[in-house]
Amino acid sequence: MKAPHTLLAIAAFFSVAALAAPPVVDPALHAQALDTLKRSVSFRTVAGGGQTPAYAAYLKGLLVGSGYAADEIAIEELEGSAILIARYPGRDPASKPVVVLGHMDVVEARPEDWERDPFTPVVENGYVYGRGASDNKFDVSMAVTALTKLRREGWKPGRDVILALSGDEETRMATTAVLAKRLANAELVINVDGGGGLMRDGKAVSYGIQGAEKSYADFDVVATDPGGHSSRPTPGNPIYRLARAMVRISEYRFPVMSNEITRGSFAAAAGEYPGEMGAAMKRFAEDPTDAAAIATLETELGNVGMLRTTCVATMQGGGHAPNALPQRATAVVNCRIFPGTPAESVRQTLASVMADPEVSITRRNDGALDSPASPLRPDVMAAVKRSVHAIHPGIPISPSMSAGATDSMYFRAAGVPSYGLSGMFSQKGESFSHGLNEKSPVAAIDGALAHYDSLLRDLAK
Repeated sequence: MKAPHTLLAIAAFFSVAALAAPPVVDPALHAQALDTLKRSVSFRTVAGGGQTPAYAAYLKGLLVGSGYAADEIAIEELEGSAILIARYPGRDPASKPVVVLGHMDVVEARPEDWERDPFTPVVENGYVYGRGASDNKFDVSMAVTALTKLRREGWKPGRDVILALSGDEETRMATTAVLAKRLANAELVINVDGGGGLMRDGKAVSYGIQGAEKSYADFDVVATDPGGHSSRPTPGNPIYRLARAMVRISEYRFPVMSNEITRGSFAAAAGEYPGEMGAAMKRFAEDPTDAAAIATLETELGNVGMLRTTCVATMQGGGHAPNALPQRATAVVNCRIFPGTPAESVRQTLASVMADPEVSITRRNDGALDSPASPLRPDVMAAVKRSVHAIHPGIPISPSMSAGATDSMYFRAAGVPSYGLSGMFSQKGESFSHGLNEKSPVAAIDGALAHYDSLLRDLAK
């Protein structure tokens, strides 16, 4: 299906409210979900920690205990980590499956840096604390709990529902690549590690659907020269040549780009910003070539990444002795590439901008892929609206593009539409994902359980 392409259609969809009563969740199910989250945090699933297979086995036990057959769930140790694939059979095996995607691994956490041990879950002041409590074990726990509920109830989806959990999303994404290859026939992906709801002063104010993410690329920039004694300077000094190349890159601006995700996002956000900024968002959504609107939007750093590909120098080095001419100078340029733009074209642009054929630029083995935006499919948009408004009637729902990479990258590159549809509602910045004292709100559990129940019943019917 194709998404509505006009601004009016997008704005109308995201602004219309459906009044409904908040969901009622069985206290026993809430307790199960909270216990699953706490147990999940206790597994030290960091790179090299060796506990990802054990965590996968724990989750398999929960699924089997709810009625899954043991042979419907496969755990495979890969690349020093593991993947889990659990198939919930539907009525029509010929229909393409819906994939529920998440990751079991977490970033490293040093106990000496935390106020609490990062792998000993603590419930305190209405939050679950621990590494992964937010990214991504909250939503993994909620999705697994929702699937166990549906299985116990005897729900029969129209198409297969496949739970696919990767084991190294935070590092190399090698397990993600395996999952995307094996599940390339999927109808769509519900990625529990993206999107989500925003709370302000204890009230839900908006929900974002992550329908695109910028591609990631690291480039090594190298200048070389035979060198020599420092008393005899030469015009080929690689430090100077590299510096000139970096200045040219710093001054270059990639062209402004847009898609229905970014235009819809700005259209929906315009009402939240009074005055000139809100007006600029509205004008850009209507006409992404409006130079005055672009200039206003770029006065806020948070908007820059939504408008264009960005490249920035992040590391540098050079020289080998204080009394010798340098023989080599190096820099790393990190790029966040607008969806649909090939990384190789960005490399070629940077080479042209540096204007020095003797300065080389090569792509690092960063594990990233070119990844297009997913279409705003009417069936997905309707399912999200129904789910979100059942919990928080009337709040705006808007598409979003992430500047960071998720497992969706590999599925989108394989041609499978993928949508970040987290069930968590939280205050901006409160989760401390990847940071110290990471946490998730206990109050978000019931809504997340109802969210995944609703989405699966709609999208897998």
